[in-house]
Amino acid sequence: MAEGKRSLNFIEQIIEEDINSNYKRESLKFRFPPEPNGYLHIGHASSICLNFGLGERYSAPVNLRFDDTNPTKEEQEYVDAIKKDILWLGFKWAEECYASDYFQQLYDWALEMIKRGEAYVDSQTSEEIAEQKGTPTQPGTESPYRNRAVEENLDIFEKMKNGETPERGHVLRAKIDMASPNMLMRDPVMYRGLHKNHHRTGDSWKIYPMYDWAHGQSDFIEHVSHSFCTLEFLPHRELYNWFIEKVSKPDDFKPKQREFARRNLSHTIVSKRKLLQLVEKGFVDSWDDPRMPTISGLRRRGYTPDSIRKFADSIGVGKRENIIDVAHLEFCAREDLNKVAPRAMAVLDPVKLIITNYPDDKEEWLEAENNPEDESAGSRQVPFSRELYIEQEDFKESANRKFFRLTLGKEVRLKNAYIIKGEDVVKDQDGNITEIHCTYDPKSKSGSGTEESMRKVKGTLHWVSVKHAVEAEVRLYDRLFTEEEPDGDKERDYLDFVNPDSLKVVTGYLEPSLKDAQILDKVQFQRIGYFCVDKDSTPENPVFNRTVSLRDSWAKKKN
Repeated sequence: MAEGKRSLNFIEQIIEEDINSNYKRESLKFRFPPEPNGYLHIGHASSICLNFGLGERYSAPVNLRFDDTNPTKEEQEYVDAIKKDILWLGFKWAEECYASDYFQQLYDWALEMIKRGEAYVDSQTSEEIAEQKGTPTQPGTESPYRNRAVEENLDIFEKMKNGETPERGHVLRAKIDMASPNMLMRDPVMYRGLHKNHHRTGDSWKIYPMYDWAHGQSDFIEHVSHSFCTLEFLPHRELYNWFIEKVSKPDDFKPKQREFARRNLSHTIVSKRKLLQLVEKGFVDSWDDPRMPTISGLRRRGYTPDSIRKFADSIGVGKRENIIDVAHLEFCAREDLNKVAPRAMAVLDPVKLIITNYPDDKEEWLEAENNPEDESAGSRQVPFSRELYIEQEDFKESANRKFFRLTLGKEVRLKNAYIIKGEDVVKDQDGNITEIHCTYDPKSKSGSGTEESMRKVKGTLHWVSVKHAVEAEVRLYDRLFTEEEPDGDKERDYLDFVNPDSLKVVTGYLEPSLKDAQILDKVQFQRIGYFCVDKDSTPENPVFNRTVSLRDSWAKKKN
């Protein structure tokens, strides 16, 4: 392998053992098989990185296969969104496949199983079938239709296919073992009737295969070598293998299913059904709302592909489920954005600062580094004038010695500019400060080389020139749920834990270098956090989303 002595995870160990036994390296093939019934989320991102990452490490093809067997929930919109997300993460699939590509082959195999007495049409209700399944400690009872004549089964099954029977009047079941300790082996359903239009096959089919029947056979058709899925599919492995044995020949290449544990993310819900509820009930605006854990939501919020891939790689794969603190995902975003995001100054809670000894008509353009982490990023010119905005929290009329920002009678430096000293304030009739008056040291200009410019003061503030400021809508996003496990309380609904402060919208004042920022451009508002231009942004009304703050504010809440 290209990584040399890099330690292998247990999935890679399985592959290596197979290569050394009965598999050839050139026969390796993987797949990512999403159902197009919603947008992909951060959990899917881990699976994408696993399967496509294995493809990269082993120079093996990886198929993108849509598990489109339920037309009641699947749409072309979701297919398009899934493809966009995978490409954005930096991966390319070998073949674009659909379970619906194999509907005819699956049907033909089902006919062969009926003819061999290995499948039968059951005309019971779903409730009756469920009741006859038994329990994990008690065997099930056989359906009264289990020994239906082959010709009758074939006749009804064809009528089901053509829509000549009631939609839920019959199902096709595999005939296995109603006493099996694995309840999934107790005559599982292979087909159900659905008289619904399919987004690819239209109304050609009135029956649709169940997941267990379609999935393994699709792997077999595509010559997938390793089918990796999460631990809840471990009981399905026996059925996966049983079905493949029924459609394959002894010398055929057969796929291998293996399971890994989910990595659940704190303060997050990833159930597609519940994510849809969040949209439908108005807790968020859309699937790509920047508070959503969807890949499209993370992209819109300002996360980079590299940060998500690093997150997925760093949490790895394991055999036990656990909860990953969302702070780790945020850390990965900060680490990547610190390297690539240009710096700019913005004030989000402004108070006016007037430098009383700075000439009214004077204006300077000061040089500022674009990114101190990247020498090639160069510099920009930032306008400076007599009237500035600073953050309200950066000034106190009186403060103790531990307050290193601006106060009356003390000095601070304005970033890339001059040292100033607080002199006086102006207040409104309610006692609120509306203006701060200060003086500046003309010889203290940053980078000027004078002795005064080298003078050290304890505080440095960011600022924006009032007459040059770009007014923007700034959306301050936070975690969508207040609880670490919003779905973990049996007594309360997960919606009870929606964070009422997950979005705060403010008017920000930005330096003019951001006037022409394009949608999805990233930037660090110095001393505040990382931001991204939202798709709602226009030249007349710029909109910036907060990706992450510079530091984890939730860590303080825990303590």
